[in-house]
Amino acid sequence: MKAAIFTQYGPPEVVSLQEVDKPVPGIKEVLIMVHATTVNRTDSAIRNADNLITRLFSGPFKPRFKTLGNEFAGEVEDVGTEVTTLRIGDKVFGYNDTRFGAHAEYMTMREDGAITTLPAGLSYREAAPITEGAHYALSNIRAARIKKGQRVLVNGATGAIGSSAVQLIKYLGAEVTAVCSTPNMELVKSLGADEVIDYTTTDFTTVGQTFDVVFDAVGKSSFDQCEKLLTERGIYVSTELGRNSENILLAITTPIRGGKKVLFPIPSINQKDVVFLKELIEQKKYMPLIDRSYPLEQIVEAYRYVETGQKIGNVVITLTDQAEESNL
Repeated sequence: MKAAIFTQYGPPEVVSLQEVDKPVPGIKEVLIMVHATTVNRTDSAIRNADNLITRLFSGPFKPRFKTLGNEFAGEVEDVGTEVTTLRIGDKVFGYNDTRFGAHAEYMTMREDGAITTLPAGLSYREAAPITEGAHYALSNIRAARIKKGQRVLVNGATGAIGSSAVQLIKYLGAEVTAVCSTPNMELVKSLGADEVIDYTTTDFTTVGQTFDVVFDAVGKSSFDQCEKLLTERGIYVSTELGRNSENILLAITTPIRGGKKVLFPIPSINQKDVVFLKELIEQKKYMPLIDRSYPLEQIVEAYRYVETGQKIGNVVITLTDQAEESNL
């Protein structure tokens, strides 16, 4: 089978298509024919591995995972002898950041992992980007205990994480102020934002409003910059380490002193989360944004585009002609 392989850390060009052996599912695993996947911030971060924290997970000197790709949508082609919940022919989607492997024609996945059947009416291409941005958003939303009636600012509202956060926070009943650029203001409003700040004309840290939570989904602000925006016991949460990894230290020290604090939760996802996202999509309460698609043969170009920092939502990789077919 074809797979995108990398054996050393570095720029997009370290990735190349190669022929490798087709995986065999274990007794509690399913074999998935991948129809669509994504290139996202997690893939890029591991491929670059430009900080010690990443390398502790991905391998100190060379990649532990030679084929990346954590999000997938595809069809179950084979099942292990003890698999009971999925069947051959099931259309599935999910997330795997423990072994990765979705940048290939086939991958294996535990049946009790972050996987479930496709939402009704979605194609593989539409289903592939459901989980990555949303699981980062969910982890931060849950850590901050965002609830109905609160006021939340989301900085970076058009990325995979930010666009998911706006929708999920609105679902919970909080009031959302979103930050984005001029061309995307109407798009962000359509996601449910109550107010939109154009960062090209306004510094959002000077708006004179206060929020229960400031969620920086792009890591371009800091606690120091946003502290004045927080209520007396407000929370600053970011998906990035911050300058000199300061968000980790602040997440340890600020809760001790009381008042305003920083949270830096470790993201996680399980099967219940994937089912929850599926249900939200079927209720039309959530839908991942797709910027553009590339075939697997152009995965290096996809990486280059993702790393411009200009993508809106998600970048999808299609592997088969069936990627656009709807799950009816």
